Parts: sequence; structure tokens; C-alpha cells
Amino acid sequence: MEQTKFMLGEEDIPTHWYNIQADLPEPLPPIIHPGRMDPVTPDDLAPIFAMELIKQEVSQERWIEIPEPVRDVYKLWRPTPLYRARRWEQALGTPARIYYKWEGVSPPGSHKPNTAVAQAYYNKMEGQTRITTETGAGQWGSALSFACNLFDMECKVYMVGISYDQKPYRKSMIEAWGATIVRSPSLETSVGKKYLEEVPGHTGSLGLAISEGVEDAVTHEGSKYALGSVLNHVLLHQTVIGQEMKKQFELADDYPDMLIGCIGGGSSMAGFSLPWVTDKIKDGKDLQFICVEPMASPSVTKGLYKFDFGDAAATTPLMKMYTLGHSFIPAPIHAGGLRYHGMAPIICHLNDLGIMETLALHQVPVFDAAVSFAKAEGIIPAPEPSHAIKVAMDEALKCKETGEEKVIAFNLCGHGHFDMAAYDTYFAGDLVNYEYPAEKVAEAQKELPEVPPEYQ
Repeated sequence: MEQTKFMLGEEDIPTHWYNIQADLPEPLPPIIHPGRMDPVTPDDLAPIFAMELIKQEVSQERWIEIPEPVRDVYKLWRPTPLYRARRWEQALGTPARIYYKWEGVSPPGSHKPNTAVAQAYYNKMEGQTRITTETGAGQWGSALSFACNLFDMECKVYMVGISYDQKPYRKSMIEAWGATIVRSPSLETSVGKKYLEEVPGHTGSLGLAISEGVEDAVTHEGSKYALGSVLNHVLLHQTVIGQEMKKQFELADDYPDMLIGCIGGGSSMAGFSLPWVTDKIKDGKDLQFICVEPMASPSVTKGLYKFDFGDAAATTPLMKMYTLGHSFIPAPIHAGGLRYHGMAPIICHLNDLGIMETLALHQVPVFDAAVSFAKAEGIIPAPEPSHAIKVAMDEALKCKETGEEKVIAFNLCGHGHFDMAAYDTYFAGDLVNYEYPAEKVAEAQKELPEVPPEYQ
């Protein structure tokens, strides 16, 4: 019987995180202070983030050591398996070899604890007692609640309103690990009250939930804020995924032609692919990196590559990223983790350099692919990574037509066990495609801040 599951031992858990900033052909644009309009300093970020995380945000060191207490927690679920999707290959009738990295085996069920554990640890070591955050579909809120419980810290989660309504059991999961969760926008912050006054029952957005989390952190002593994606240090922590996968491909005696991942803020795609990007940059490997986003929130495919705020209330520093405008309020599609107005600066930079590419998909064909995969492989995927599954399926079917034996790898970054309401809607035939109107994108982008030309 040919091998389908490639496992590593605890000794193979990476000892260091990989920092792509050391190997970029061009450096990342700076993060800009929104008041002074010059690059931020560590002191500017200190009210929000733990100092060690700020150092990692700007570090140019190629390898950053993973603290032993963090690696010890990683042992609860890492290394995660790499699978060869042989049954799905057979069902599709493709000569392609399809692999997927399965991050849904973590206790919260996604890739998110790779950074949640690190962020909770660093905040604990610096004397913080409480962390605030946002969450979209709930994977990040679950992961941070899990991590804060392990390090005996309080956790407050602001969950995007529509996801809070769609996924009630995420609330239960977050509360099971001891965190407090509220629907965003809420009455607990000034920015939340403002939005609720304007639109009662507001469905929320990730940008808005971030605003609430940041406001909460800076107005409570002993509190810091933690972000689940987008920032450099978050992407850094996720690189344990790609590092493990490199060893697993050696076990499989194979090498990918293309790596595919979903992008909302960019952390799962980054963690999965950045350790491989260096093979393309430094060694000239013919690797294709495909990012996949929803048509309803098409940051990279329809956004502008400009400096913008990371939150709806325009309180954060400015990052250069593909953005739909910080005032963007997305449609209530089921892939709640992909409904962000911007994108990780590293992912944007790599797209701008032509090292990565991005596609946008409608949600109905995404669920078609998710069900095809589930029937063959047995795993019910979350709506977010199902975007990557759809592109992997399309590429495999192209190989069926051409006879090419391409090696396709994708990141299955979470399970769909808390997304069954979305599957119910899909099976009932009530799931609809939604493409964000160009005029609304244009309207939101009018509010982009002006940054001095020397930083553009």
C-alpha cells in the first residue's frame, strides 16, 4: 500500500521561526505613524503590543529562536501530518499528485494557535495579565482563548457580528477556555457604540472588531492587544507549518510545483509557503504560489496597493498593503476569516514582486469543491481553506486534460465542524455568490490616507 500520511516526531518540531525579511529581494515598505507621517518606532507600538513581538515585527534576522515553553505547548499537536490525497486524486481522475498539510489537528482546530501560544507567552513574560483581540469566524478567538488559559491570563474577544450570529458554538468553545466574548460592534467601546447608533444590529467587520480590541487594550491597565494575522510577527510564528512540510516532502521523496492557500489576513498562506519562497528567491526553483481570496472581499485582486489603516476607526499605524479601504464593510459570506479589507504586507509585497499570485472565487463553487474533497478524504474543511481546495481541484483537472503529473500542495488550515450552518445553506440550495460592487470599493478607497512620497 502506497503511503498517504507523512508524520514527523516531536524532535522535528522546528526550534526557530523563519523570517522571510532576511531574504526578500527588496525590503518591505516601512510602517508609518498616522500622525507624524514617518516610520513608527518601538515606543509607538509599545502601548499595544508586547516589546518582544515588536522586535520580531522589525527584525531582519533569518532565524528567531522559539522559546522552550512555546515548543512544549506545540507538542500537544505538532508536528501536524502531511497527507497525499490519493482517494481524491482517484475521484478526480487526475495524474497530478495532491498533498495537503492538515492544521485542523490542533486543540482549537486550526493553524491559529501557532502564533496565539507565542503571543500569550511573550505577554505573560512581560508582566501582562490580560489580552484583548478580535476574531472573524472564531478560529483566532478560540486559539487565543486556549493559549491565554495555558498561561493563566485573562482574554477578551470581540467577534465580528455576523460570524457571532452564524457560529454560536465558537462562543461556547471560547468560553470553555475561560475567555470573555462579545458581539462586535458592542456597547463596551466608544467605537462600537458609534457604529451601533448609526446601524442597529450592525453585522460588523474585522476592521471594526480590531478597533474595539485595540481601544479596550489601551484603556485597561495590564492589557495588551494581540492580532491573529496580517502583521510580520504573526506570519513569522506560522512558519513552523512550512518548515515541517519541507521535511515531510523529503519523506515522500517528492517536491511541489505549486503551493496554494487561502488569504484573509494572510497568516496561513504565509506560514505554509514562506519557507518555500526562499527556494524560489535564492535557488531559482520553479515554484508557483497561488493565494486565493473571496470575490466578496477581494483585497488583492481589486484593492489598491497603498498605505492604509489596519482598522475601521483609523487608529492603527499605516501599512502598505492591497486594501479595499479601512471603512470597507464586507458582505456576510460564510468564510468569516477572509472578510478583511487589507492583507498582510509580506503577502502583498510578494504579489507586487510577482513571486506570488492571487485569484478570487465565488463561494458556491468553493463549497462544491469542499464537498468533493470531504467525500474522498473524509475531512470536512472550513470555508476558508476550501478556497484553496477549489483551486487545487481546478489545477488537478487541468492535469487530467493535459496529462501533466504536477505536484500540487495546499494548506488545509482548519476543520469545518463549526461551519455546518453554512453547509446546511449550501445543501438547501440557498447559498448565493456575491461579488463586491466596484462602486463600493471605489467609495471606501477615497478615504485612504496620504503618505509622503518618499515612503511610497
